[in-house]
Amino acid sequence: MADSEARWYILHTYSGYENKVAADIVKLVENRNLHNLIEEAIVPTVTKTVEKDSGEKVEVEEKVYPGYVFVKMVETNESWYICRNTRGVTGFVGPEGKPTPLTEEEVRELEHGRKESTVSAFEIGDRVAIKQGVMEGFEGEITKVDLEKQIVEIAVENMFGEKTPTSAEFSAIKKL
Repeated sequence: MADSEARWYILHTYSGYENKVAADIVKLVENRNLHNLIEEAIVPTVTKTVEKDSGEKVEVEEKVYPGYVFVKMVETNESWYICRNTRGVTGFVGPEGKPTPLTEEEVRELEHGRKESTVSAFEIGDRVAIKQGVMEGFEGEITKVDLEKQIVEIAVENMFGEKTPTSAEFSAIKKL
């Protein structure tokens, strides 16, 4: 059961134990200095911006694969034992609970899932009101949306009827 290269494996956990399992594995690796056996233990998540009934926008973190923890490890008896006997783990994903490494394509999907993605309630052309900051109370039209930075560019009509470009965070504006 020895392999010299670290590969990705999947652990099945009890629901709600994913973060605890990953943290416990990382802590055990650090305490026992086993970085050569287990490189990472992660719970892939995405961050989404959602609007509450009150109109307030909040960011929510959701697990991409609930009930699973991804572990990058060198498959040895010791690494298998550490992962398998962590509290909250029900077993490895694979035939008969034996660790089966992910394929290259599955690893690419995992890497893609680790990148934060955001769903925006705002689109180009939306009319918005600015709720806070120097431009509080002004209205305008969205001309650009930057999901990564969570900001929009707005063409705000000033008191002279001219359009002035300004930027604002998602949390500082509301749709009209």
